[in-house]
Amino acid sequence: MLCALIMAGGKGTRFWPLSTEEKPKQFLNLVGSYTMIQMTVNRILPIIPMERIFICTGERYVNLVKEQLPDLPERNIIVEPEGRNTAPCIALSALVIKRYYKDATMVVLPSDHLIKDENKFTNILIDGNEFLKENKNAILTLGMQPDRAETGYGYINYGDKVNSVINKVEKFVEKPNREKAEEYLASGKYLWNGGMFIWKVDTIIDEIKKYVPNIYEALSDIEIVNENDLQKLINDKYNKTDAISIDYAILEKSNDVYVIPSEIGWDDIGSWKAIERYREKDEYGNIANINSKIIESEENMVINNNKKVVMIGVDNILTIELDDAIFVVNKNCMDNLREYQNIVE
Repeated sequence: MLCALIMAGGKGTRFWPLSTEEKPKQFLNLVGSYTMIQMTVNRILPIIPMERIFICTGERYVNLVKEQLPDLPERNIIVEPEGRNTAPCIALSALVIKRYYKDATMVVLPSDHLIKDENKFTNILIDGNEFLKENKNAILTLGMQPDRAETGYGYINYGDKVNSVINKVEKFVEKPNREKAEEYLASGKYLWNGGMFIWKVDTIIDEIKKYVPNIYEALSDIEIVNENDLQKLINDKYNKTDAISIDYAILEKSNDVYVIPSEIGWDDIGSWKAIERYREKDEYGNIANINSKIIESEENMVINNNKKVVMIGVDNILTIELDDAIFVVNKNCMDNLREYQNIVE
């Protein structure tokens, strides 16, 4: 039975000042008609119903989750007392999901990525689910076909095919320097690691028990605790877990890891330049909504709500409207904006 875990606890600091700790990237409308977390949920609804979708987030974001996903059952909001990286988040969520769906197959997804070919994406999840029916101890990850020598992503070195769509993983590698990234791209044997996984809930719990026993021991009573005491147990025990990523904790140690090479139009929307790639532009390269007017100007981007923005005779400018401020930024500086946060605030 397919269930989904969507990890939505990140602070989204790369998009400051639009994204803040109070309302981070996953709860913003950046590239379409919906917020990033709404887009993530909507693309899996054709194969996973809302009652089997779980969101793991911080306590400060629970109301945002409820507001943006009003049909999500309240029990499906898994609240981390504090951020401790992806391994504790996944362990906590796997144990909670197993309370309700003991034979679950978990699809683990970030909450803030873009996938343009959603039909191909859901077909990949279906293929992964079928593979796990015959290979119950396997761990599956999705690897994106690289189209540039990207230094901002981790990579997956893959080996032989095990069927028509799945390959054995040779190793995971960290974010490379430019020379290494170009080497990986030229080899044709590396994929981008997008942090998306499929596995049986029992498998990931067993792997956690084996490789990071402190995490399992801290949280194991989740399986048996009374529902009314569940959050108290999490609050009391979560800080005893190891703060470690799932890649370091499990994926780099397990022997039964496979990858599905995926050409799905994926992007982690990790920078203002990424937003530029996907927002509609006018004939002069400007990005703006109907509440703005751009005259004799080129290559500008306007992010505004209530206030009308008029730009005349300027080029290469990013304008961001907030409740209490308006930022006017040369686009050459826009991906380093958070460096100015302490000065501005």
